[in-house]
Amino acid sequence: MRRKLVAGNWKMNGSRAMLVELETIAAAAQAAPGIDVSVAVPFTLIDAASQRVPGLAIGAEDVHEADSGAHTGCVSAAMVKEVGASFTIVGHSERRADQHETSHDAWAKAAAARRQGLHVILCCGETEAERDADRAERVVQAQIEKSVPDNADGSWFTLAYEPRWAIGTGRTPTLDEIAAIHAIARSKLRMLIGDAAAGVRILYGGSVTGSNAASILDTPNVDGALVGGASLTADKFVPIIEAAATL
Repeated sequence: MRRKLVAGNWKMNGSRAMLVELETIAAAAQAAPGIDVSVAVPFTLIDAASQRVPGLAIGAEDVHEADSGAHTGCVSAAMVKEVGASFTIVGHSERRADQHETSHDAWAKAAAARRQGLHVILCCGETEAERDADRAERVVQAQIEKSVPDNADGSWFTLAYEPRWAIGTGRTPTLDEIAAIHAIARSKLRMLIGDAAAGVRILYGGSVTGSNAASILDTPNVDGALVGGASLTADKFVPIIEAAATL
């Protein structure tokens, strides 16, 4: 049985003053022991966040693929682990689009995080143009094939499906569309890593809110949510946690 995971991603938002939100989020997580809750914050807040809410899993929003070296402005998996991160997100659609990262980049970052003992949330998902061209399934399958490490298993690896056109737009796919992609993702994982695929959680990300979370999270093969803007405040994030706890 795969436990539900509700993961927040603050992106390039937040300040030390906003960490008070994590206290309420941590309390909600403690009140829902049947699910897992985590929040990825900007690099500058990882240390302060992990100290302020030691019972809540705090992660990084990205890591570099190298363990160290002449990579000005980059941050390694070892660095984020040292300041309190227990997981990292890699391959996020915004980095694929804005920083032109490839599936190979996501694979290398996942491998780097694994070397440091971090849990990995690997993202995949199609653009609006790709969905309109009926290529969503093929795009997601190709991204998974090129991004997932050979030794992936649910003890340290999570997959997140996030259609790029749904992120921050208020639009979401239909439940049937979500179920279809998640089923395809599960099948592709099974082809790549065999029986270990059964233990890998697949999250849905893209305009998840307290009002739609229950129906999305009750969809077959949806094992949780990767939440962006709604994770910035407890008022919006806690209802998603509570919805997951009822399933």
